[in-house]
Amino acid sequence: MQPTPSLATLLDAATAATPHVRTIPGFYVRSRPHGFAAHICASPQNLCEVRQLTSTELLAQGVKVDTVDSAQLVLSELVGNSVRAYGDHVPLVVEVYVTSYGVAVNVHDPDPSALPRRRATPLDSPEAETGRGLALVDLLAPGWHVRRSAIGKQVRCRVPAESGWE
Repeated sequence: MQPTPSLATLLDAATAATPHVRTIPGFYVRSRPHGFAAHICASPQNLCEVRQLTSTELLAQGVKVDTVDSAQLVLSELVGNSVRAYGDHVPLVVEVYVTSYGVAVNVHDPDPSALPRRRATPLDSPEAETGRGLALVDLLAPGWHVRRSAIGKQVRCRVPAESGWE
């Protein structure tokens, strides 16, 4: 099996092929050590792209598939919460990067006052259609928190990974 190319390699190849063309409106990616920061206009297409980018980058960093899946789920829940709170096409910044203690998944949105709220919906409720997302985030990224940022606010999560991922 061939190793997955790193984000820097993918970005370099894309830039060399089309230096002045953005192929996805509302989607800009910056490389950062061991990961990326994506500036997106929330849409189903951009969420799909950032989930794929998360998988590609984390696998290239040597993160195990189970941890990659957890990071993608946390990212989807946080982006989904922002879209439910602010509507389609909300501008977001999504950061995903590997640290010594796991995978950081941070989502910035423009409103510093609207904080995510946990609902009392049990995870195993067969009747509930919504309201379990933050409970999933609690399980997959225990200790997540919210802080103000220059953009508005940032939800910061750490998905634990087994030591020795490097």
